[in-house]
Amino acid sequence: MTPAERAELALLLEVAGAPKPGNVDRERDLADLRFEQFLAGAVGARAGLERAADPEEPLGDAFETAVAGMADAAGTNTQFGCLLLLAPLVRTAATGDLTRERATGVVESTTVADAAAFYRAFDHADVAVQEPPEGAAELDVRRGANAVPALRDRGLTLADVLELSADRDANAGEWTRGFPRVFRTAAQIEASDGPLVDRAADAFLHLLAEAPDTLVATNHGEAVAREVRERALELQSADRDAVRAFADELVERGVNPGTTADLTAAALFVALERGVSVRD
Repeated sequence: MTPAERAELALLLEVAGAPKPGNVDRERDLADLRFEQFLAGAVGARAGLERAADPEEPLGDAFETAVAGMADAAGTNTQFGCLLLLAPLVRTAATGDLTRERATGVVESTTVADAAAFYRAFDHADVAVQEPPEGAAELDVRRGANAVPALRDRGLTLADVLELSADRDANAGEWTRGFPRVFRTAAQIEASDGPLVDRAADAFLHLLAEAPDTLVATNHGEAVAREVRERALELQSADRDAVRAFADELVERGVNPGTTADLTAAALFVALERGVSVRD
């Protein structure tokens, strides 16, 4: 398999893992998102993932292509954050060893043009994000392509843009700090056994217990994000029925730890690149 194919498989395995508290999985849909839409989104992103694997292609354009394909196939935003994490990891894997050091090099090589493509990607999908940092309203990603002139005036690369929110957004933090949680979780997936969809669900719960989910904090506030994390901590040694009950509760409350799903998908990709297989 190629890195792009493994990235697509990682997206499929992530959404198939169950139970994943508050998220779409093979056992449950959300009111406005269905399991099959995530399958379609993964397939639709394939062309962009292929571009990410080509070192001659601008990484930002590859990401925008993946997001546009996802949104067109799924009819909505299903995996924006997953694709943001996967793009530099796919580029790293396609050009040599997949290590944190080499992934950091890919991030540091991004350009202002990559940042512009990142902003344009927000025109293809509705993405829940936090308010921009103080003094950076003109760089609000929700402005999409309209923010590109300000971006170019400041000469900000994609790495620079994500650094602005690294302390408040888990995915941006992974990009700018060498993907520590992604690689750590990949090692846990590698060290465990059983079906990969079950390992995906276990990885999700572990990540949810590790830190408050950014999307939950954005949509419901920091207190709810901390509460969800504490509940996940309590369930670390629980059986799947207990986790399933928590999953149902979060769905009923409309609490969706989507950033945790992004990290899970990226960790699955790293594990697949390191030799984990559905045949194990």
